Amino acid sequence: MPNWTIGRRNGAWVAVSDWVPTTCMRCAVGCGHMHQGADEGYGIDAARGDAAHPVSQGLACARGLRESKAPDGEWLTRPMVRSGGELRQTQWDVALARAVEGLQAVHQRDPDSVAVLGSGQQTNEAAYALGKVARGGFGTRNYDANTTLCMASAVTAYYQAFGSDAPPCTYADISDADRHVVWGANPAVAHPVMFRWIQQSADEDGVEIIVVDPVRSETAENSEHHVAPDPGKDLALARAVLARIVETGRVDREFVDEATEGFEDLLATLPDAADAAAEAGVEMAEVDLLADAMDQQALIYWGMGINQHVQGTETARALIDLTLATGNLRPGGGPFSLTGQANSMGTRICSSKGSWPGQRAFEDPDHRRLVADHWDVPVDRLPDDTGPGPVGMLEDEPDAVWAVATNPVAGMPEADSVRETLEDAFVVVQDAFHTETTEIADVVLPAATWGESDGTTTNMERTISRVRSATDVPSGVRSDLDIIATIGSRLFPGLFESTSPDPSDVFNEFTALTEGTVADCSGITYERLDDSHAVRWPAPDDDSAGGYRYYDDESWSFPTASGRAQFSTGRQESLPEPTDDDYPLTLTTAREADGYNTGVRSRGGEAGTLVARIHPETVEEHSGLVTDDRLTVETRRGSATVAIDRDEGVPEGMVWLPIHHPATNRLTLSDRDPQSDEPNFKQCAARLVAAEAELPPATAD
Repeated sequence: MPNWTIGRRNGAWVAVSDWVPTTCMRCAVGCGHMHQGADEGYGIDAARGDAAHPVSQGLACARGLRESKAPDGEWLTRPMVRSGGELRQTQWDVALARAVEGLQAVHQRDPDSVAVLGSGQQTNEAAYALGKVARGGFGTRNYDANTTLCMASAVTAYYQAFGSDAPPCTYADISDADRHVVWGANPAVAHPVMFRWIQQSADEDGVEIIVVDPVRSETAENSEHHVAPDPGKDLALARAVLARIVETGRVDREFVDEATEGFEDLLATLPDAADAAAEAGVEMAEVDLLADAMDQQALIYWGMGINQHVQGTETARALIDLTLATGNLRPGGGPFSLTGQANSMGTRICSSKGSWPGQRAFEDPDHRRLVADHWDVPVDRLPDDTGPGPVGMLEDEPDAVWAVATNPVAGMPEADSVRETLEDAFVVVQDAFHTETTEIADVVLPAATWGESDGTTTNMERTISRVRSATDVPSGVRSDLDIIATIGSRLFPGLFESTSPDPSDVFNEFTALTEGTVADCSGITYERLDDSHAVRWPAPDDDSAGGYRYYDDESWSFPTASGRAQFSTGRQESLPEPTDDDYPLTLTTAREADGYNTGVRSRGGEAGTLVARIHPETVEEHSGLVTDDRLTVETRRGSATVAIDRDEGVPEGMVWLPIHHPATNRLTLSDRDPQSDEPNFKQCAARLVAAEAELPPATAD
């Protein structure tokens, strides 16, 4: 509930809502915001950075402020159920009864026929509650979140290398680094405040930014060096760099011998540096540039360009290997995965999708039993594996799907087949905005967004901070946590103590489950967050907070079986769909400045024209197909008509499409990393054909 004070506005004394401290839920930097609710009605009247927030200290990007205050999406304000083939507005009791009835009928036949999809846009509390319903209520294997579509390869790599999914680095390390190697990421667009910190560091004498990306991105435009490997060949380049470090005698043998294992196995599989460079499509001078960077105190950042690949885990591990081989695993250096969604880290530690809360292993029967006891459910109800991931669960054609704050019809690869699967299922969609998925749902439940919600979130450096509501919501809208607990309680009486639990009680339940784990949050409370604004885990008691992971006082400790960090032996393999005579171009996807989470908060109800960035020479080679500066991009899965943006920053032979436009993923490939289940969004074979006579429908309705 917002608070009010008497203030002067436009020359008159009026009731003015107070500024409310909260955390931005746009990207994963976790900037502190101050929100002011509307004086009349609902909504956020003003937003600015919070100078008291220790993460961002008053900084905030324009997108985060704009989309907090005035998102362009089409708000959902009343529940809807499908009747006579049409979605019709109804009352909450009717919509909830229909959702419970449909989910219950499928669950009684087969728990694994119920699929539950969460999101990195949920608070920690809502994510925890959804996982509790999915795993402890339904007992389904088919539960995951859209964070697997962007972060699973990094998560898997961290577990394999360090025994824990915890980025070693923190934001404090940025100012201490001598080299910033940004590999397969574009933080200038995706994480603007964080990139400002990187640029500020690079303003110091001798500090440089090196960008590794096939495309000359906005980050590359603002760096000293740009290395452009062939699409999808990052693993070959990483191995070339490590081979060059070995050849030139620059391995930190003291660190390798003291803190790691598996290095000799890696050496036995390491390719010749020149051969690997040729496979990656780069010159040896560029390999030397990157090898020299690792002689410095170097941070390696990576993002979706690495993770969204069938070898995403192996490539992320190869980047970690570079930091291990050179002893770059201490403050001011190390491997730093850039999280794709606001609360991806929160879903990883609390939602029970890839591990039980606190990173308790699924395969450990003791952890499984502890969770069952904590939730007061039979232990045999809990699945003993994490399931097939979001792509696999929909390929299994579930009979019921409950999607929370996610838009799989636009966000999943091979989206046409996803739509067909959902059209054949009973679908409940819980969201704040109208999306391509709500339009095919059987039940639509309007949820509050972050300016209207209370809870916590966790940023990419493991810092937890509060999310607070600055405005009431219309009577037709309820919070994610309230909706989840209500459905969970009706389906599984006793699973929650209340159908409308207080977020702080849910947070305390979650943190109690993490006590004694590698992701211990048991020393964090709402009261502590009110006092300090933000706390980084692990925080096992009231006075502790996490810093740089795995390193303390010149010694290293890892939660692996041996207590040592692990090297890997992955080598570059062929792409799942290489170019050929029929499809001679490479389609890649990436984020636009205003594109997040299928763009529903920025594009409103209209998707608008799909714009393809293509090198002018590639356009000229297809000039006979161009009509009104339009072409059609075609893959083996579908086609989309595009407007042409001639861009020399895109290499010849490539077509660049924004990943969050709803037409893009009709074209992308669902092949996925066998270790992480993350799809290969970044490279597939394509061709250009004559533009269709009519542009495809631009609206979502």
